[in-house]
Amino acid sequence: MYRIVVADSKSPRDGKFIEIVGQYQPRTGEQAINLDTARIHHWLDVGAQPTDTVRSLLRKAGVLKQRHETRLASKLQAKAVPVGEKKAEEA
Repeated sequence: MYRIVVADSKSPRDGKFIEIVGQYQPRTGEQAINLDTARIHHWLDVGAQPTDTVRSLLRKAGVLKQRHETRLASKLQAKAVPVGEKKAEEA
C-alpha cells in the first residue's frame, strides 16, 4: 500500500508531509486507488505539482480529465455572448 501525500519540495522523500490525500493499493482489484478529490483539487489550485507517478494515478482515476473539462467549460461560458446582446452591441 502506498500513501499519496502533499509534501514540501524541500522535505526529504520519506520525511515530513503536509497531508495524506489518498492511497494506492496495486495488488487489489477494482478499488486500487482511493482519493480525496476535493483536497486534490484544492492543492492543484494552490499550485502543487504532482510527481510523474502521482500524475499517472490521477489520470487513471479520471481526476485530471474532470479538472480539465471543468476549467474548459468555465472558459467557454466566459466567452459566450447571447445572440440578442451581440446585436445590441453592434448597433
